[in-house]
Amino acid sequence: MEKSTSYILQVRPRIPARLARLEELANNLWYSWDRPTRALFARLHSGLWKATGQSPKAFLKRVDEQRLLDAAEDQVFIGNFNRVLAAYDTYHDHRLPAGGSDWLRKDDLVAYFCAEFGFHESFPIYSGGLGILAGDHCKAASDLRLPFVGVGLLYRQGYFHQTIDGDGNQIASNSDSHFEDLPIVPARRADGTDVYTSVDLPNRKLDIKVWQAQIGHITLYLLDTDLESNNAHDRDITHRLYGGDKVMRMEQEIVLGIGGVRALHELGLKPTVWHINEGHAAFLVLERIRQKISRDGLDYPAALEAVAVNTIFTTHTPVPAGHDHFSESMVQAYFEQYYPELKLSREEFLALGRAKDSPDFNMTALAIRVTRFNNGVSRIHGGVSSNICGGMWPEIGHNENPMTYVTNGVHAPTFLATEWIEVLERHLGSEWSARMNDVEFWEGVEHIPDHLFWSVRQSLKAKMLNMVRERISVQHFRNHGSEAHLDRLLKYVNPENPNVLTIGFARRFATYKRATMLFGDLGLLRDILNNPDRPAVFIFAGKAHPADIPGQDLIRRITQISKMPEFVGKILMLEGYDLALARKLVSGVDVWLNNPLYPLEASGTSGMKAGINGTINLSVLDGWWGESYDGKNGWAIKPVSESLSEEARTREETSTLYELLQDQVVPLYYEHGKMGFSPNWVKMAKHSMATIMPRFNSKRMVGEYLAKCYLPASRQHRLYRQNQYENSRIVADWKARIRQAWPGVTLRRLDDAPGEISYGDGLRFEVAVNLNGLKPNDIAVEMLLGLQTRREQLQSARHYRFESVGVTNESGENIFALEVQPELCGKLEYRFRAYPYHEMLTHPFELGMMRWL
Repeated sequence: MEKSTSYILQVRPRIPARLARLEELANNLWYSWDRPTRALFARLHSGLWKATGQSPKAFLKRVDEQRLLDAAEDQVFIGNFNRVLAAYDTYHDHRLPAGGSDWLRKDDLVAYFCAEFGFHESFPIYSGGLGILAGDHCKAASDLRLPFVGVGLLYRQGYFHQTIDGDGNQIASNSDSHFEDLPIVPARRADGTDVYTSVDLPNRKLDIKVWQAQIGHITLYLLDTDLESNNAHDRDITHRLYGGDKVMRMEQEIVLGIGGVRALHELGLKPTVWHINEGHAAFLVLERIRQKISRDGLDYPAALEAVAVNTIFTTHTPVPAGHDHFSESMVQAYFEQYYPELKLSREEFLALGRAKDSPDFNMTALAIRVTRFNNGVSRIHGGVSSNICGGMWPEIGHNENPMTYVTNGVHAPTFLATEWIEVLERHLGSEWSARMNDVEFWEGVEHIPDHLFWSVRQSLKAKMLNMVRERISVQHFRNHGSEAHLDRLLKYVNPENPNVLTIGFARRFATYKRATMLFGDLGLLRDILNNPDRPAVFIFAGKAHPADIPGQDLIRRITQISKMPEFVGKILMLEGYDLALARKLVSGVDVWLNNPLYPLEASGTSGMKAGINGTINLSVLDGWWGESYDGKNGWAIKPVSESLSEEARTREETSTLYELLQDQVVPLYYEHGKMGFSPNWVKMAKHSMATIMPRFNSKRMVGEYLAKCYLPASRQHRLYRQNQYENSRIVADWKARIRQAWPGVTLRRLDDAPGEISYGDGLRFEVAVNLNGLKPNDIAVEMLLGLQTRREQLQSARHYRFESVGVTNESGENIFALEVQPELCGKLEYRFRAYPYHEMLTHPFELGMMRWL
């Protein structure tokens, strides 16, 4: 047959006037957490809805016009449509009381930068946990009606699509998104023209187009370099998320950081608070400093102070090797024309990114040096980060340096299954979403009747098992499996009889997450899974980065074990892990397993999503679970000593996992009462839900950022910019004086206080300080007093401030005195110290300087 040319013609249906607002719903990612909105589109044509990846915008371009005409006359559809619009309009009504924005001033604006954002599978510009967290952060900011914008990159290819062949090999494929199918529009100026900006790369200018997406109340701006004015290499900079080599990574981070700041300027937006979510966007501080120098006439030190005081940096990385870094030669190549605009020498510029024991330019080091609010993402991770980054504040103890933590949370409306909403409204009241953070209120979950709670759990499990069966079937037949063997694979995942204990493990397949820890003793595992009276099934899902060969080996290993005769149907490895599958798994499995190598799980959020749906966690006490576990809301694997080898630690913790499965998890699940389920299992599931929901939702998380970071940052911004940044100059000059004098500052004790006193007696202490040219009010001299313990020194000590007595001794030392009456009895320990002090500092120890006596 003769070859012919194929031409494409897109025929768009005309949307009836009565349904015109369907387009408005399709262009606001509110649909990503409002299930009735998604159900509305699915009702029009369920097959097409699935085929378009649940993308409302793509769906409306392809649906048959007759279906729309029929829907416009269908009173049931119109009733549902009107209910969705009523909810949409109520949510977006600007007359409603604010949920947190009233804390900030009218001219405040938070700008949140991240390399990826995960809202919904129909908008694939994310790869995993960081992106989903950023998406949840934006959704919660919308719920709280904060003045807030997001800034990211618009990728044509998000994370890869995954299939797994019959031998367990992961096959990664990528496909380009069509921008016309995404819920985005070009960002426009007030005069209606599209917004463009540019950045300089070596020997060329890079043009950037700005797009925008609406997420409820807030706007996300996305940067795109795929423009005809750019060369072929530069058009690809924003093509693929985390794609390419170090050069591509550097260029993406320049576009995000520097291009992002310039894009906001082109849009006429003036953020008063800036939030860098992970180090990829840290270059934004350089551009802001450059603008302060060129537009406001500041010198570099004052510009740095003005920029740093209203910038937050959140790190998500629990190991030093995970922080982004570039060779100094590469940084020199990209910034040799830039750093002179900062009035810095090459050495001064490179020093901004210098980290201990590394010759490279480190993005985390840069971010910390030019921000004043720094946090990890769980209590444990905050401690780990303060240790890793402790070199930034060399004379400050890790427990006192500026690195703090804000534990992650998940967006409950996105991940809480619909089935729970009716139950919560009936038993807790319609205000449950408004009282999301009220711990006492959520204790009401325990009053939901057991049989009702269990029926919801079983309904969710049946839906999850349906999806599992569907995915396994597609996978099996594509790999040329037989019908007979498929029946064996699906024997224990039966939605009509969802009474087999089902345990889920789904996440990124990085080696530290130890996906195969369960298989340390196959003989013991065989005994646990193959008890005919108490069977159990493990469902695995997740992707390994295409360059992560050890991660892909884990998938192969699970596949090999799942093919062993004794494990067929008991261990399942699902391909194509995505948000849709994640929502089903976290709400449907009975137990959520997580066994990372401590302390490498920065936070983890999948267990939170499981917990709010009544799924019980079985996890290593790392990340968020370290502060959630209370002995009654799940099971904990206590990490063994970090001094042991990784192999020994895994062996010990695997043994604990088996013991928990054998002695507690399996027996409790099958402890059936007269109602056909285990009342004690339901009791634990309820307690899990009641304790996790109010403490680990993103509304609490963003509220905490608001109180701990955004509000103080906006106050500092106003303070430092007063009188054309006069206070920025004052603090910069003061710090310069301190840095010059500090090496010569010394402390000497003058008094000879007794070693024993009676309760109620007073003491006077005197310390002589060589200020080396500083003034007495340039430093704070303190005594720390507390009970002597074998634990960390003076961890809960009381602080007493010395006063300068205005006297200088013959050696030129200033005398500081303190009169104190100890309020404790027993054996007390006390120490003396001094550090630079200025009332306008954001953190008392931000200079990283301390002298101990």
